Amino acid sequence: MKLILRTLGRYRKAVLLAVFIKLLGTLSELTIPYIFEHVVDEVVPSGGLLPVILWGLAMFGAAVICRQLNVTANRKAVDNAHRMSYEIRQELFIKTSNLNGAQFDSFGLPSLISRMTSDSYNVQSAVQQFQTLCVRAPMMLIGGVIVTLVMDAHLALILVIMLPFLIAVILFVSSRGIPLYKKVQAKLDTIVRVMRENITGIRVVKALSKEDYEMRRFAAANDDMTKSDIKAATIMAVPGPFMQLCLNTGLTLVVLIGAGRVNDGLMKPGVILAFLTYFNMISMGVMGLSRIFMTMSKASASADRIDAVLQTETDEDVLPESQGLKPSGDEFIRFEHVDFSYGEGSGDSEGFAGGQREKALEDISFAVKKGESLGIIGPTGCGKSTVVSLLMHFYDATSGGVFVDGRDVRTYEKDALRRRFGAAFQNDMIFQDTLRENIDFGRGLTEDALLKAAGDAQASEYIDSLPEGLDYLAAIKGMNLSGGQKQRLMVARALAADPEILILDDASSALDYRTDAAMRKAIAEHHGSSTLIMIAQRVSSVMNMKQILVLDNGRCIGYGTHEELLRSCPAYREIYEIQMGAIAG
Repeated sequence: MKLILRTLGRYRKAVLLAVFIKLLGTLSELTIPYIFEHVVDEVVPSGGLLPVILWGLAMFGAAVICRQLNVTANRKAVDNAHRMSYEIRQELFIKTSNLNGAQFDSFGLPSLISRMTSDSYNVQSAVQQFQTLCVRAPMMLIGGVIVTLVMDAHLALILVIMLPFLIAVILFVSSRGIPLYKKVQAKLDTIVRVMRENITGIRVVKALSKEDYEMRRFAAANDDMTKSDIKAATIMAVPGPFMQLCLNTGLTLVVLIGAGRVNDGLMKPGVILAFLTYFNMISMGVMGLSRIFMTMSKASASADRIDAVLQTETDEDVLPESQGLKPSGDEFIRFEHVDFSYGEGSGDSEGFAGGQREKALEDISFAVKKGESLGIIGPTGCGKSTVVSLLMHFYDATSGGVFVDGRDVRTYEKDALRRRFGAAFQNDMIFQDTLRENIDFGRGLTEDALLKAAGDAQASEYIDSLPEGLDYLAAIKGMNLSGGQKQRLMVARALAADPEILILDDASSALDYRTDAAMRKAIAEHHGSSTLIMIAQRVSSVMNMKQILVLDNGRCIGYGTHEELLRSCPAYREIYEIQMGAIAG
């Protein structure tokens, strides 16, 4: 709820205006039965058509004013709610973009998506109702009780006696509903995860004819969420029938007692008619409160989930300061005795063994001078990409130090550090946009820079063959491009700004050996000033690097030049003999 209150506070003038207009509209609505009672009991018995017409026009005028004020208030409430929802989504997107790797893993991508979508919509609905129903329902209830007390205190006592019981039921049920709706939203996260996995891997699913398996998996998640949602909705639906029973009982008592009082001459017939109308208004007010508490229960659960992300302290919120570690040399990039383990909630959960997380990296040390190159090779899952994640400060090292240009990466402002890099990752993203924009990526680079980068990445070959050239529209995730075309496009993106540090993380795995060699040659000739880190599965991709780091199970099992490793590292020599023998064969 703190999030909703903070958001309302930022728009308090617009919110107060909508609330004030809604208040006036509700007050004008409350006058209509009172005028009607006066017409029935006073104007009609006095005789004369003109007074009846005039009072009828007064009722009509009150109805028109009520309608216009309510429409205006509702429009302002909708506008305010949408603007606030827009602001919340913007803040949530910015905060999500600034989460470090461990924080992102702890929330999980499916959960962040549902917080951005369904949770923000629940908050929007609550903000809208706060400005309309939260004004009208209490005013109908309180105003109706006050007017009926003025008209006839004896009949009004029927309502006054029932109200505490009704409100107690609403409060009790809503206190049970908020935790249940938090569980529902958590179940929704699971559905989003299953859907995302299915959509992302749809080709694999179809290739293995596992549609039925995926349907059962989704049905299980869907069934789990539905059961939780039904339980929450059932609890929240309890006040409705109870309130309806109480109100109908009260309405019956009003008619019976009121008829007796009219018969005894203690009240006039118009009062009963007005009472019935006010009773309906009070009934709508109580039912409105029930709706408010249901919406607020959902919104409170959703707001807490959103606020958990917004209140997370990111690297942007902390001023960089020295971490107490200094590099021992003057190398441009340096790792000193680095250990790293993915934390709880990380996507790399396979590392657990008996409840203990295995180290993704252990005692890793190496150094690269400015303009030199480093190749990293090893089996899948050995920690190659983790080295890059620590270097770019996506994660913090568990122990040891990671340095760039003599500074601990933790002391850099995020943008200042990452502007130095150009990176093509193994699972990088192609956006639904032109090839030009996919290479430029909003950096405002010149046409010459884009064409040069495309040429060096060996992407010009297929780009020049397209009628639209760089203006060719790539589909979502580059579905209309081959694997090799996508990789060359990603390398062009990394090269385009001529970065200080170039990272190619398995960025040539889909390329043939000729294209791979041509790309490496172009990078060496035209980007020789960049410090290159090449992660690869192929020995041919790293054998010409200045230094090569061989990893296995997060440990360094070899470090040196290609010739040195052939002599000193059996694992590297085995990879070389297998791969180069296969090429020769």
